[in-house]
Amino acid sequence: MEEVRLTSLVRSSGCNAKLPPGELHKALDDLEQRAPSQLLEGFESSDDALVYDLGDGRVLIETVDFFPPMVDDPEIFGEIAAANAISDIYAMGGEPRIAMSLMCFPSCLDISVMRRIMEGAIRKTGEAGAVIAGGHTLSDREPKFGLAVTGFARKDRIWSNSGAREGDAVILTKKLGVGLLMTAHKAGETDAAEAITQMRLLNKGAKEAADGLCVHAATDVTGFSLMGHSYEAASASGVTVRIDSSALEFLGGAEDAARYGFVPEGRYTNEDYLADKVLIPSTASIVFRDMLFSPETSGGLLLFMPPEDADQYLRRYGEAFCIGRVIARQDRAVAVV
Repeated sequence: MEEVRLTSLVRSSGCNAKLPPGELHKALDDLEQRAPSQLLEGFESSDDALVYDLGDGRVLIETVDFFPPMVDDPEIFGEIAAANAISDIYAMGGEPRIAMSLMCFPSCLDISVMRRIMEGAIRKTGEAGAVIAGGHTLSDREPKFGLAVTGFARKDRIWSNSGAREGDAVILTKKLGVGLLMTAHKAGETDAAEAITQMRLLNKGAKEAADGLCVHAATDVTGFSLMGHSYEAASASGVTVRIDSSALEFLGGAEDAARYGFVPEGRYTNEDYLADKVLIPSTASIVFRDMLFSPETSGGLLLFMPPEDADQYLRRYGEAFCIGRVIARQDRAVAVV
């Protein structure tokens, strides 16, 4: 069977395929259910994973994420999807241990493609110290893949997105611009090598670099963009996140991709939802707004830390950079200056 380009089979890809945040909140807000007292974190605060108290000083952390391919190589797709799903465990301060796969597979692809996706996912999951122990597969017109991941942590060491405090430094551990570059890549305009390398990188090192340091809050930056995930943390914490535009770091070529119109659809649905929740200078160009609101896939950790701990963290993890500060709550939850 002739090899088929995975990206030719899908309309959207990566975390850009997420349901728009506004639609998601319409569906989930105000849902009522009887939650056990052991459930410490659910979906109410838009955190990255659920947290369940095991009663012995440990908690179980559970998350799930899957999406259509953003690259044509099946093994690289498997690696990216696994790294992206596992990231939510790191964003809660946990250690991933076991996972189950979710696979949607079209009949036009040779079954060897499925095996190669799984090989990539198994390799990346093993790198994280976890194992894929089962899963579920469906026949579908579009390929999709991801993982449900279980991790563990000490109860007194879990992170959430709701603890950011006034005065905290805001640290980001990966550059921005993946969504823009992968949109250009799908159109054949760039090889996006730097973006692909970054997406394959686990947030394991970024999480471990914070060991022994104070992290008041954390999340990761994925489909809802830097603006969306900053807003979720600020809203849950009752503060305003002040982002210094000059401190943001973007992957090479991301600005050009935006300038030439290679903008993912999710960029517009993100801004539609966040327009009255974040403050961006009126002088900001449309290209800069594209870069702020575009979805990221397998993005970095966003950490809220006391300044002295943040300084130590930056010395330990040289890939990270400080993008702003937390201030008392203003009219908007996020302010870009």
